Amino acid sequence: MNGGTLHSIGDLARRTGLTVKTIRFYSDRGIVTPTDRSPAGHRLYDVEAAARLDLVCTLRDLGLDLATIRKVVDRELSLTEVAATHAEALATQISALRLRRAVLTAVAERGATPEEMDLMHKLAKLSEDERRRLVDDFLDAVFGGLADPHFAGIRRSMTPELPDDPGTEQVRAWVELAELSRDPGFRAAVRRTAEDHAAERAAGGAAVPRRDPVAAVRDGARPALDAGVAPASSQAVPIVAALTAHYARVVGLPDDDGLRRRLLTRLETANDPRRQRYLELLAVVNGWPAPEDPTPALDWSIQALRSRIPPTAACASDRPG
Repeated sequence: MNGGTLHSIGDLARRTGLTVKTIRFYSDRGIVTPTDRSPAGHRLYDVEAAARLDLVCTLRDLGLDLATIRKVVDRELSLTEVAATHAEALATQISALRLRRAVLTAVAERGATPEEMDLMHKLAKLSEDERRRLVDDFLDAVFGGLADPHFAGIRRSMTPELPDDPGTEQVRAWVELAELSRDPGFRAAVRRTAEDHAAERAAGGAAVPRRDPVAAVRDGARPALDAGVAPASSQAVPIVAALTAHYARVVGLPDDDGLRRRLLTRLETANDPRRQRYLELLAVVNGWPAPEDPTPALDWSIQALRSRIPPTAACASDRPG
């Protein structure tokens, strides 16, 4: 196909690899119009028709509709403008597909009921403002009324921030995290931990280190755990003594059985698997490194304390989680 030579629809089909029927279809819709007609009335096309057909095929492969394609080839719309608009539309579709995939995967893995699937779908589709309100409602229930400015930083560290273009795992984590944050039992447990922490800080005063006692116990028990020291063994005695002595300084109370019962209750409350799961999900949503699991060290500390508290006192320390 050269110069000003006109070509039949059959020649154009061989040049482009399209069928005659397809070229006739585009021609009938004014997308690739014939330059002239032969004496017998057959359509004839110039060399530019092949280039237009190549462009049409590319745009169709990218998903553009025929009305938009016609405006592009007629230069009523710039290709750049159309590409940008279509890319944005595709991004929206991809996001929606990720949400659907995340929900369906979660349903398949968890064996969810229709009601649970409906809830997961609604949570996945929440807008950014709706997600923010759900998170704020949870954090207000946990930290509301606790005036200590220390909690502002903790609150920020517990805030999920789902990105604008989340991956499937982030969406799945967000759905589970949102479900967990709506759980009244979990809210009550985290609130109790916050209140205990606030009370300990108030009791300690400015002269006492402000570190969370639970974190101190966890870190203090970890070497014993790593060394294979049994919680009830004699080797654990100085370790437990150091843990309880530190806690006594924090709360300003004597280091006796009463304090050990109090610390035991504090650790049992903090050692809630739902709290660790929340932090794991939070890390996925926010793209953070996975948090270290404190459960083994807390389990060791709880067993070590229980073995050193009279049975009746140990039972009195139990309270609903």
